[in-house]
Formats: sequence, structure tokens, C-alpha cells
Amino acid sequence: MSNKDLALAARSHEFSEIIHNSVCTDASGKVQELEKSIKQFIKQLIYNHERGNSVYLIGNGGSAGIVSHTVTDFVNVCRLRAFSLHDSSLMTCMANDFGYENAFARVLNTILRPKDILIAISSSGKSANICNAAQTVTQKNGIVVTFSGFHENNPLRKLGHINFWLNSNDYGLVEIGHQFILHNVADRFNYEYQRIQGVKTMVV
Repeated sequence: MSNKDLALAARSHEFSEIIHNSVCTDASGKVQELEKSIKQFIKQLIYNHERGNSVYLIGNGGSAGIVSHTVTDFVNVCRLRAFSLHDSSLMTCMANDFGYENAFARVLNTILRPKDILIAISSSGKSANICNAAQTVTQKNGIVVTFSGFHENNPLRKLGHINFWLNSNDYGLVEIGHQFILHNVADRFNYEYQRIQGVKTMVV
């Protein structure tokens, strides 16, 4: 990649194309219209919020940073029961006792309730600890939403009920893309939930 390719204008154009061409698939692997999928995701968050269910988010490295930011937005803006699973004492305990590939799965197996949501983020979609957690949540009758990039046949993309995939091998752009989509979801959740509450108030 040349210095010209790294210029801000070029990178912003590339990022815009990646977001515009994001692909979403359902549990069967069938491609879904992107806006329809985002609305479905928001609707599920609202449904869970009204029933007191929780939202758990997991990721490694840069994706863990995205998780922390998203939890802040979900709690502050959306007032969701949202939690990251990155407490250092808990994670090092699980990793030491059961292996890092099972760390998130072990925690979720204990705390997850049916219909809770897991948002699983992995740029490559190949992180074993993220994939194992997604499988555990499905087995416990939870809902899995995945965010990945890189290869279109990555394992994580096959494990969610809603799967967002960015067609790029660039870590930076994939990570920022995941954050962008989740930020958009938080903003739209807040708008949609306030609209619904307003309608309910009028009906009463």
C-alpha cells in the first residue's frame, strides 16, 4: 500500500464503500437487506429491554475496545442492561482454569438467561473464544448477533441469528466499521424507543 493509498481522503472513501457494501445474513446463511437487518436488531433490543433481559458483548484486542464503547452507549443512551465480560480477574481465572478459548463460554454458561443477547465481535471471525461463546449462547436459547470481516466464510459469520460482515481485510477499517454500525444502532434504538413510548402514552 502506498502513501497515497493511506491519504485520509482515500481511506475515507474506502471506508464509505465498505459500510455501503456491508452484508448481513441470517442463521441459515441467507443474505438479508442491510437496513431490514438493522431494524430487526433494534426491534430485538427493544423487546429484550421491555422484558428485563440483558445484552452481553465480547471481543478481543481492538474489538474489546469497541465492546467497551458500545456498552457505554447502550447503558447511557439506550438504558439497556448491557455488560462486557472483560473483567481482568474473571477472565484470567477462566482462561487459567479452562483455557482462553473457553473463557467467555464458561462465564456465559453460568450467567446467561434465555433470550438474553450476545453481541460477538471479531474482525477475522476466527477467534476460538468468540466462536465458542456464540455456540454456548445458542445452546442456552439466547440470541447471537455477530460482527466480523475478512473472509466471507469465516466461522463466526455462521453462528449468529443476525450476522454483519464487512468485506475488507483491513483491521482498522473493519474495526471502525463495526463501531460505526453499533453506534448507529444505539442512536436509532434511542429514537425508536422514545417514539414507541410516546405512542403508548398517547394511547393511555
